[in-house]
Amino acid sequence: MIVSTETNINYQRIEQAIKFLEENFQRQPELDEVAEKVHLSPFHFQRIFTEWAGISPKRFLQFLTVDYLKKKLQQSKNLIDAADAAGLSSQSRVYDLFTTLEAVTPQEYKLRGSGIRIEYGFHETPFGTCLLGVTERGICWLSFVNVDDDPRHELESMKEHWHNSVFHQDQALTGEFVQRIFGPLHGQEKLHVLVKGTNFQVKVWEALLRLPMGAVTTYQGIAEQIQNPKAMQAVGSAVGSNHIAYLIPCHRVIRKDGILGEYRWSASRKKSIIGWEMAKAS
Repeated sequence: MIVSTETNINYQRIEQAIKFLEENFQRQPELDEVAEKVHLSPFHFQRIFTEWAGISPKRFLQFLTVDYLKKKLQQSKNLIDAADAAGLSSQSRVYDLFTTLEAVTPQEYKLRGSGIRIEYGFHETPFGTCLLGVTERGICWLSFVNVDDDPRHELESMKEHWHNSVFHQDQALTGEFVQRIFGPLHGQEKLHVLVKGTNFQVKVWEALLRLPMGAVTTYQGIAEQIQNPKAMQAVGSAVGSNHIAYLIPCHRVIRKDGILGEYRWSASRKKSIIGWEMAKAS
């Protein structure tokens, strides 16, 4: 179903390099050693990584250290508070995507969702292969395919979530959306998403949309934003139930101790996305 491309191969190399640097960061391995681990010459590895992230591998990894992320949590809180006070949101900031959200409850979908047509396609992104689903009302699915997984599993997950819908593969149509989401940003892209969830889940997802690129928050931070500070466990469940990766940025939620934590589409991918976003935002 998916033909491996150079883009996806390069991401796999970058992911391997990040893992190796994390495991050996304290001894500061030289570029030659890291390049050898991903089976590239030092020149080609440095070029590929810098083209992808915009910074050197070692500088990239500094963004993912616990001390840096703890500082970033405080900076992000101040930034979000200031934006809220000024009536702004992440959608109006430079280098971010303008994403609006429309929601249906599970009951509404059960009654009225039969026959929704979903066009889908598998595509390469800066973070590996993704599955994208699009309806007339907006993007309804975006997930990543882990390296060792069968992509059909993601497709089955989408079909199960939107179980009353009609599915049709359209690589050309979904490819245009992938370019808008992951391609070079010229100004602000406006994208619309369609989600199915409870009122509480939708509140959490709307709070995630207010997080600007390069910012991070905690489950407690999200709970406070939705004015339900004791609902951290429920917030965690809602974050984990997000079916539109990257656009609804659940990857920007980390633990309060500065550890990035788990991610539905692999912890390594979460680290890649957060570091990449911080590099672009800075």
